[in-house]
Amino acid sequence: MKEIYSIKEAIKKAEHYCAYQDRCHDEMISKLRSMKMSSDEIDDIIGHLIQENFLNEERFACSFARGKHRIKSWGKIRITNELKFRNINQRLITTALQEITTEEYLETFHKTADRVWENSSERNTLKKRKKFCDYLLRKGFESQLVYEKVKDLEAQ
Repeated sequence: MKEIYSIKEAIKKAEHYCAYQDRCHDEMISKLRSMKMSSDEIDDIIGHLIQENFLNEERFACSFARGKHRIKSWGKIRITNELKFRNINQRLITTALQEITTEEYLETFHKTADRVWENSSERNTLKKRKKFCDYLLRKGFESQLVYEKVKDLEAQ
């Protein structure tokens, strides 16, 4: 990889980087820093990418939320925390979470919970419950949902 990029080369690379997959501003800034661009150049390039609609935080937040929920079965808490970590503002996070319907969310939660419960080889009931709850809480599901589900499964 060569060391110094002209603004035009950097813009081409940045456009390609954004076209491949939705990116947030933070990811784009760190990519440009790794290309040894100055702060002023980074501002100009980010401005260009936003103007040309290569960079759109709302689109990024929505596709991130949909993808992480559908593919990785993440809950809303984990998605929210990951978006906050990427410096996405609260209004966009709220919009992004609306991309996931309540029915789809609950269906994913129940499927994941049932799979984890069935596949657990733990014999000790307390340990099984703890592992089950820890896993689903780590995935970002709400604690009250998790605890209700564990009660239902233990009652079966």
